[in-house]
Amino acid sequence: MTRLTTSPGRTAPYLKAVAPMQQLEAESNLPFELHSLEWMEKHRWQHQQDTPRRNNFFMIIWLKKASGVHLIDLARYELADNSVYCLTPGQIHLLKADPGTEGYVLSFTNEFLSLHENNFDLLFKTGLFYTFSHSSAIQLDEDLAREQEALLQKIKQEFDNYYLLRGEILRGLVKIFLIYLSRESDNTATGVSHTRNQELTKRFLNLLEQHYTTRKMVTDYAQALAVTPNYLNEIVKKVSGFPASYHIQQRIILEAKRQAAYVETSMKEIAYQLGFNDITHFSRFFKNVSGVSFSDFKKQAAMQVAMD
Repeated sequence: MTRLTTSPGRTAPYLKAVAPMQQLEAESNLPFELHSLEWMEKHRWQHQQDTPRRNNFFMIIWLKKASGVHLIDLARYELADNSVYCLTPGQIHLLKADPGTEGYVLSFTNEFLSLHENNFDLLFKTGLFYTFSHSSAIQLDEDLAREQEALLQKIKQEFDNYYLLRGEILRGLVKIFLIYLSRESDNTATGVSHTRNQELTKRFLNLLEQHYTTRKMVTDYAQALAVTPNYLNEIVKKVSGFPASYHIQQRIILEAKRQAAYVETSMKEIAYQLGFNDITHFSRFFKNVSGVSFSDFKKQAAMQVAMD
């Protein structure tokens, strides 16, 4: 079974297989990269072909021609042509592509896009990212695939050169790429225009992603959003099918499962990292929410990863 490693002197798991964004900045002078899948396998992933990787940045993997499997957190997806995966910071994934698979890997930080102009919505409110309950691929039709590839070629041209206002051009092109991608994502999802209820739900999910280790009560998020806990539960349930309390529990459990499945960390350490001072409380919480004990889940996950 392949395990993720922990860097000495750090309490949170750190994956040697992941190139930190400091390295990306040093190589490209921007917290941004775009490479072919072939380049990534040769220069980034050459020693970690079977090692799950945890992203510390946003990543878009577009597979033009593909076969094989993609493991994302605890889910397994069969690869298909013109499929796009949008991964968020913190997600663990392993791309096991068959020979002949072609595609692109685009990586960037939140700051690269969000600190300039009002691009926050593209990351947190379009549904491309931070949909932790599922991580399915976006399927592109042939016409959109051609348009998006032409756009990627422009992005690659800017990335490979150091012209005046390079960063501004890259941000603009990436923004256009994400907008087209989000439209396709909407078409394959509900196709419903955003409402106030959806806006509140996305704001809640954004806060949850930032604070799930320290804020575990609906009251915490309701107060930050200036609504009552009952109202927040009701609205989030209308939009997502589940109340806010459910999403809080599931986000905590997801991170616990990630670490239990891929990191050589004890239950006590995981509980502490997730804000639980009482290991008994964490153990009971894990079983009540997931339906299986922590130790049983860890055994099942070990067997699943070993088979994959």
